[in-house]
Amino acid sequence: MSLKHHFELMASYNQWMNSKVYEAASRLNETDLVKDRSAFFGSILGTLNHIVVGDTIWLKRFATHPSCTTSLREVADLPSPTSLDQIVSNDFRSLSEHRVFLDEKIIDWISELSDSDLDYVLSYHNTEGVAVNKRFSSLLLHFFNHQTHHRGQVSTLLSQAGEDIGVTDLLELIPEEVADV
Repeated sequence: MSLKHHFELMASYNQWMNSKVYEAASRLNETDLVKDRSAFFGSILGTLNHIVVGDTIWLKRFATHPSCTTSLREVADLPSPTSLDQIVSNDFRSLSEHRVFLDEKIIDWISELSDSDLDYVLSYHNTEGVAVNKRFSSLLLHFFNHQTHHRGQVSTLLSQAGEDIGVTDLLELIPEEVADV
C-alpha cells in the first residue's frame, strides 16, 4: 500500500469518526454541550470548535502547495482563525454542517494528491509567525494525528456526559486482505 493510500485511509477514518462524535454530541442538550468539563478547551463544543480551527489553519496552509490550490480553494477562502480556542460557531447544528463540509473537502483533496506531492517541502508561518519548512507527508501525519488526539478528548467528555460513541479503532476501516502464503 502506498503512502497516499494510507492518507486516504486516514481521511476516511477522520470523516467516519467525526460523524460518530457529532452524532453522539447531537443527543446532548445545549447545556451539556457547553458545560465546562475542565478540558483543555473547556467544553465538548469548545473542543469540537478547536478541531475545526486546527483543521482550517492546516488546510489553508496546505492550499499553498502547488498541486492543492484548486482542490482546497473553498477552504483557502474561509476566514483565518484568530486563536486556537476561537469559537467558530456556538450553534451545534451549524458547526456540524461546517464539519461535514471540511471532511468532504479533506476526502476530495487527499484523493487528488499524488505520491510525488507528498515529498514536497511546504513553507509556511506557524501561529506565532515563525517561518517553517517541513515535508508535506509529515505535516499530513500531524494533521490527522491532531484530529485523533482531540477527538479522543471529546470521546472522554461525551462518556462523562453519558454518551458512548462506540468503536473508535482505525482497525474497523482497514480492509480485509488475502494473506500472503
